[in-house]
Order: sequence, then C-alpha cells, then structure tokens
Amino acid sequence: MGALDECHYNEELENGINVGECVELGFEGEPETLAIEDAVGVLLQGLGEDINREGLRKTPLRVAKALREGTRGYKQKVNDIVSGALFPEAGLESKFGHAGGAGGLVIVRDLDHFSYCESCLLPFQVKCHVGYVPSGQRVVGLSKLSRVAEVFAKRLQDPQRLADEVCSALQQGIKPTGVAVVLQCSHIHFPDFESAIFDPNHQGWVKVSVMSGSGVFCNEKADCWTDFLSLLRFRDINVDDACGRGSVNKSWCPSQNNRKMGASDPAMVSAVSSILSSLGEDPSRKELAETPARFVKWLLNFKNTNLDMKLNGFVRSKRDSLTPNGDVSCNEEHICSELNLSFWSQCEHHLIPFHGVVHIGYFSSNRINPVGKSLLQSVVHFYGFKLQVQERLTRQIAETVSTFLGEDVMVVVEANHTCMISRGIEKFGSSTATVAVLGRFSTDPTARAKFLQIIPNSS
Repeated sequence: MGALDECHYNEELENGINVGECVELGFEGEPETLAIEDAVGVLLQGLGEDINREGLRKTPLRVAKALREGTRGYKQKVNDIVSGALFPEAGLESKFGHAGGAGGLVIVRDLDHFSYCESCLLPFQVKCHVGYVPSGQRVVGLSKLSRVAEVFAKRLQDPQRLADEVCSALQQGIKPTGVAVVLQCSHIHFPDFESAIFDPNHQGWVKVSVMSGSGVFCNEKADCWTDFLSLLRFRDINVDDACGRGSVNKSWCPSQNNRKMGASDPAMVSAVSSILSSLGEDPSRKELAETPARFVKWLLNFKNTNLDMKLNGFVRSKRDSLTPNGDVSCNEEHICSELNLSFWSQCEHHLIPFHGVVHIGYFSSNRINPVGKSLLQSVVHFYGFKLQVQERLTRQIAETVSTFLGEDVMVVVEANHTCMISRGIEKFGSSTATVAVLGRFSTDPTARAKFLQIIPNSS
C-alpha cells in the first residue's frame, strides 16, 4: 500500500530496522519463499507487466512474505500453545451451571482474524467468538483461545471447516465439558470490469455466520447454546443466521458462482499451483483443484491493456464538446461535487485487492456536472482496474477529470486495503484517505475545507 511501503525515510533505529522499509517478518532466502517469488514473476509477466519497473521490483518478495505469513498455521501445533497454559481452579467439576460460576461458561468475544479462501486465494475476514465449559478443575489462559483459532485461520480455509477445526482442537487440547465456536466471515466480492461498469448496485461483500460445538454443545438446541448466543446478543452480536455443520452453502466464495472458467494462461495456472505447493498444500486436493484457474481468472482483470488509449479518445470527444478551449466557464464560482464513486483496484505491492470510494470536487458556474456522473465513474474504473497504489490512482483521476471539468479540481479517495490484514495488521474497519488538488484548490485552503465538509454529509 503505497504510503506505507515507499522508502520515504532512511533513518535507522537502534534495533536495526530501517524506517523506510516495510515492517515485514522473515522468510527471505528460504526455498519456499524463492519458489513463490519465481511464480509471482510468472504471474506479473502474464499480466503484461515489466517486473523490473519501480513499484514491482520487490513485489514477488512482498507477495511471498504475505502468503507465508498468512499460512504459517501449517507449521504450528495446538499442543505447543495449550501445554503450560492450563491452570488449576478449585471447585470446577465435570458438571456445569452451578451458582457462583463453578463449571460455568467462559466466553471470549470479538477475536479478529483473517484467513485465505481456499477457493480463490483472496483473504477473508473472520470475527471469532469462542466459549467453553471447564472441567477437571482446570481452566486455560484466555489468550490461548485466540492463538488456537489463529493456528487454523492461518491456513487456506473454508468457514465451516475453520470453525470445526478450532472447536475440535480446543476440545482435544483442554478437554473441557464442551466447546462452542461461532465465526462471522466476510469475503470480498470483487467484480469484473463489465459488472463494475454496468451494475451500480454490486454488493461488495459476501457474509456468512457458522457455528460448531463439541461435548455439551453437540446439540445445537441445548440450553448451553442458548446461554452462549444470549451472551453474544448482549453485546449486539447478531448470529441468528449462523449455520451448523453440513448446512453452509459451499459456494459462499463468489468465484465459485461463476461456472464459466474460460481459457486460462497455462503458465500462470502452473505458477499458482507451485505457490500452493510451496505453502505446504496439496494442489490436487479436491477443494483446491480449480483454485489456480479461479485465481488466474480474477488476476487477469488487471491485465496491462490499452484501456488508457480508449479512455483518452473518449475524454477528448467529451472535452471538445464543452467549449472551444475545453474549459468550463465560471462566471459565478460554486464548488460542485460528485461523491461516492465506487472503485476496485489491485495493490501492485502485494497483489491483493483494495477498494473504496472517490469524491471529486470542482468549480462550476451553474452547479451542474457538464459531463455527467457516468463519465466520471468510467474514469475511476479505468484507473482502478490495473495494478495500482492509492496515491497514483488519486493523482491520475484528478489529472484526467481536470481536462473536462476545468483545471480547478480536488479528488479524495477513501480505501480499505486487504493487504494490511494479510500482513498481520489485523484491525478491521481501518481505512486510508489520499488527496490530490489542482488549480485553485491547491492554493485556497477555504475551498479545500468547504469541499471536505461536503463529504461526511453525503458518504
């Protein structure tokens, strides 16, 4: 993600970390990392990119690190986490529900995790809620519940299997009277270029809630489940639509709903299979059989094409139809805006999607957009559907729309970057804003402030 990854500073900290570099974990030089780097290079070349250009030179390494960090659960064992974390607590017997808490329910809510979807290799968000009923006069350190969940989240996953594996591991590891797990999963639904253009109501996320239970929680109608779910609702956590084992729609991943795979680049598909092997997976596993082709099909949305040439011709024809010199006349100056133009793009540093909205401000004499919202939305999509960084996207949009809205333009881009969670910054809901200003907006702070005040009222 541009602003966080570029080398803006060269200072050295006392611990040897370069402030100008990405804060990444290790893995450099390891055979698995090198194999993934080679495969990513094949993917970039398949997109028509120059792998030696600025911004892409370190992309293979960044992608390899992100993938290996995001799947490190394959090399972790639950026993290593739980052993030594069980503590004796007098009064806890095999029974449960006694007054005073003896053998009572223990819940940890709102654990943020992310996992990689095994069907398409895109990361999905997980909000995890875990409960257990202690037994054997012992309890487990509460932080270990999150760490056990992370072991299985850091693998290629499906929501129901993830819930089942966490539940089973805790049951075997701490041997309680029972374990309950509820997951709220959100998978980005990334459109292709055509649906982004022609479907303004595209839903950007697919969400599903799943549950799994062991011991006294094996019966989903048991009283202990009622207590567990009630304590979630007590904190406004709505999981009424949670599905149990065997009841989840297997096509929750948006990529599975598109049965027309079409022709794929064999070299790119082979490269993705190589990545799966390097992560410790079996590419021939039934659930992964079509994953390489799905990933390649999604990635080809961002192939380096001549879209810019087509856009420039369209923009010129629109600009020439406005005024002889292509400028919008401004007898009385009014700040006008087009807000919440959606965009979808692909981080060129990590090959992971980012998305959000674009707000455009400009001066007009009659408060009317001279070219219409659809053209501005097309400009946004043209620059979004390629390998990008948010700063460059913002600048390109501003420079292009200024050719037909006039030279006084301000553009604000608000985006959510999944590459942040894929690198371990697991804070859901955070966003990044970038600004580009041209003409009077670059010299008039009052105009900038006035436009910025418009955005919260309309977002």
